[in-house]
Amino acid sequence: MDTATHRAETAPQGLKERWWRIFDLRVGALPLPVYALLIAVLALMTAHGKLAADLPTGIALVAVGGFTCAELAKRIPWIRHIGATSIFAAFIPSMLVYYKLMPEPITKAVTTFTKQSNFLYLFIAAIIVGSVLSMDRQTLVKGFLRIFVPVAAGSLAAACVGTAVGTLLGLDVKHALFMVVVPIMAGGVGEGALPLSAGYAQILGVEQGPLFAQVLSAVMLGNIAAICCAGLLSYLGARRPHLTGNGRLTVAEDDGVTGTQPQSFEFDVSSVASAGATAIALYLLGVLSHQYFDWPAPVVMLVMVVAAQFFQIVSPRVRGGARFMYGFFSTAVTYPLMFAISVAMTPWGEIVTAFHWVNIVTAVSTVLTLVGTGFLVARYTGMYPVEAAIVNATHSGLGGTGDVAILTAANRMELMPFAQIATRIGGAITVMVALAAFAWLR
Repeated sequence: MDTATHRAETAPQGLKERWWRIFDLRVGALPLPVYALLIAVLALMTAHGKLAADLPTGIALVAVGGFTCAELAKRIPWIRHIGATSIFAAFIPSMLVYYKLMPEPITKAVTTFTKQSNFLYLFIAAIIVGSVLSMDRQTLVKGFLRIFVPVAAGSLAAACVGTAVGTLLGLDVKHALFMVVVPIMAGGVGEGALPLSAGYAQILGVEQGPLFAQVLSAVMLGNIAAICCAGLLSYLGARRPHLTGNGRLTVAEDDGVTGTQPQSFEFDVSSVASAGATAIALYLLGVLSHQYFDWPAPVVMLVMVVAAQFFQIVSPRVRGGARFMYGFFSTAVTYPLMFAISVAMTPWGEIVTAFHWVNIVTAVSTVLTLVGTGFLVARYTGMYPVEAAIVNATHSGLGGTGDVAILTAANRMELMPFAQIATRIGGAITVMVALAAFAWLR
């Protein structure tokens, strides 16, 4: 009697536990049964023409797409160590759209959702505010003061080497410098390629369109090279731990003795909500400054959150909420965001046209010089070589989207504030200097 009762009680429990083990299997952040259910539901909606572009459907689409791309890349030997997850999520969807292999309703829904929600800037705001407020105050100050050295040194070296390589391969000196090398370090599309090509067109008195296509192709090549470099740097850091701070930029004075422990924060649900509200408020202040003074919103937001951390304006509890917010966005939102950007904003046709071997070699040499210089200079400025090189790599990325892809490939999203300096401020300086030199040499 007791044995029969025991079997009756344990059999369902065993089945339930097996189901729970299946439920705990994940594709990205999605439990396997939920992933399968979402695919089935979205497929039926697409087949019946009922696929909406609202918030719940958009989140489901980009989550399934982004985590699928990342999961496929993780299964490929060798290249998974050089940022394959980011490359797949950033470019495979764009290729599928270009060759019409992605169903039109999905493309339309993802594009509408991405452009209307503008959640790229929500992501950047959450990552910047979360990472800055989680930093030690002294480490933050040291990093911001020192990062300009490797970025500036790398930019000068990359301009010289990239132009020399392009010239040796048959490009005109001005074309190699202004159409390939400079666009790579100009800060992306909106802040780099567009104003750069507009300035070139105004100086030459020609249409902007053809110039923009040339500049954009160089930006794309530089971004791909930077993602690969970031993946290799992450692999190098894993093999040579003394070269990396695992996301920390500056070397603390007591690293050789006791190490520096990360800050410990207490937080609750309300503190996470408060951190989110803080991030949105700072971003909107940045947007307002752009509307009134034409200042870049992400840069203004970055300056304000750094000031808030430096003067300890934000309470420890809200800083704890910011740390949790940062962890959530970096873990659960990165690959869906990259999938959405790839579908809605990445022109695969421009990438294909850029795949001429001369342009590829020139772009790769530019990025390698930029990254290598950051790696070497870091030793003399109290920074970890791997982290400094990764920040320099973001200087050759595709703006905010490039920063996300490069730091994801390196598994160091904590470096986003410094990446924004390299991308936004470094890119703006590059554009201004390049246009002045282009006008002078015309």
